[in-house]
Amino acid sequence: MADSSLLNHETLGTESNPAIIIIHGLFGDKDNLKSIARELSEDYFCILPDARNHGDSFHSDTMTYQVMANDIVKLADALDIDQFAVLGHSMGGKIAMEVCMEVPERINAAVFADISPAAYDGTHDSIMDALSGLDLSQVKSRSDADKQLADKISEKGVRQFLLKNLKKTDDGYQWRLNLEGLKQNYEQISAAVSKGQYEGPVLFIKGGNSNYLTEKHQQEVNSRFSNASVKIIEGAGHWLHAEKPRIFNRLVLEFLAQ
Repeated sequence: MADSSLLNHETLGTESNPAIIIIHGLFGDKDNLKSIARELSEDYFCILPDARNHGDSFHSDTMTYQVMANDIVKLADALDIDQFAVLGHSMGGKIAMEVCMEVPERINAAVFADISPAAYDGTHDSIMDALSGLDLSQVKSRSDADKQLADKISEKGVRQFLLKNLKKTDDGYQWRLNLEGLKQNYEQISAAVSKGQYEGPVLFIKGGNSNYLTEKHQQEVNSRFSNASVKIIEGAGHWLHAEKPRIFNRLVLEFLAQ
């Protein structure tokens, strides 16, 4: 019987290759970083989990970074993986950082995409409100949902990303993600990563147009990661892996090959 407390996940590549766990951000799922996983899968065993309260993983009232990091370690244990690299975007980057704090001896290398370890103010409040305000009883198609969201979220690409979380059921459209759980835990999701030390190689990749990783976060980075480098993708925002995939993928591949 499948373990209901184990993260839903997909794997790409050969199990005998070095392992890397690739973790999506808030409102995302395991498909978000599939592009980089496909490129890495020739040389790496790639594990793509759905974080708790996301995708097809279990729902929970708790979303501290410690418990979400423990989900990743538990998944690695279930797959019989002792040593692995981590790559995470946004919230997934913070989960990956927390894994580095919790089990530094098991992490070979880490890549954090457009995120710092610091606490952030409520940057997603408007999205939470928009999703909560969606009247699912009036949704007969994704385009119905898109029209409703358009009043509150102007960027079509953002709406399409969020609407991947809608699934059609016999009773109409429902959310796959645990929206109530995310709202209740938003303060935890916005919180800083635990204090600790990871001395292995780390790459931060920043979107040039994004303010998620700036000079003001330098001290939070330095206090936890003694061997960190930063690359900037000019002309990219927070969704840098989707906006500039070729550059993003190349930076990750080059770093992991060192």
